[in-house]
Amino acid sequence: MSGILEGKRILITGVLMESSIAFHTAKVAQEQGAEVILTAFPRPTLTERIAKKLPKPAKVFELDVTNDEHLARVEDIVRAELGGLDGVVHSIGFAPQDALGGNFLNTPFESVSTAMHVSAFSLKSLTIACLPLMVPSDGAPGEGGGSVVGLTFDAQFAWPQYDWMGPAKAALEATNRYLARDLGKQNVRCNLISAGPLGSMAAKSIPGFGDLAKVWDERSPLAWDMSDPEPAGRGVVALLSDFFPKTTGEIIHVDGGVHIMGA
Repeated sequence: MSGILEGKRILITGVLMESSIAFHTAKVAQEQGAEVILTAFPRPTLTERIAKKLPKPAKVFELDVTNDEHLARVEDIVRAELGGLDGVVHSIGFAPQDALGGNFLNTPFESVSTAMHVSAFSLKSLTIACLPLMVPSDGAPGEGGGSVVGLTFDAQFAWPQYDWMGPAKAALEATNRYLARDLGKQNVRCNLISAGPLGSMAAKSIPGFGDLAKVWDERSPLAWDMSDPEPAGRGVVALLSDFFPKTTGEIIHVDGGVHIMGA
């Protein structure tokens, strides 16, 4: 029986740890028939080591999404390896330490700018770098196309300790909607998965992360396991597949249901 990504070619960013959503997205994507290529920054050797735990080998190349030279070479690297793309996964986020942990009122703009560039603007940068791999050179409607899926943390609320990553995620969510608006005619869908808290490298870098995670223990209608990123990875894979052919600009919650709960 073929998988839901049989024959699909997928670029995945952010595979840094086996506990990451990106790793489990790559794992499930391969299990569902996809060819996968991974990007890494700042240490490709780390991603190469983690990639060895995937079901199948996957090429890794260095990509700093804030570096125009890196973005310019994406098309050539991926085309040589896979010929084209059917999907892109944006699993990238970063904020300097002084933009987190209760320092919201004192964070300098330089740190806010970094958080916005890496965590939000990069969704546009990565998508545009990969667009020639998903659509014909003339951008003819109805030909080619693909699915772009990013990861957010519900930006409707002000979370403890999250500080400027909250506005950065709000910017990411708005960017997703505008990309969906502008790329729909080229048959490119743009959606986000809003996952609950997980014990990833990114999460562990947030001071007081335990306070944030405690919310889920108290409020989640479905049991939420912070050590299990696979449900979120499966959500990403579902959006990469053809099972959502007319869904774009959407945010799908994979958070145990916390987002529906009132006070």
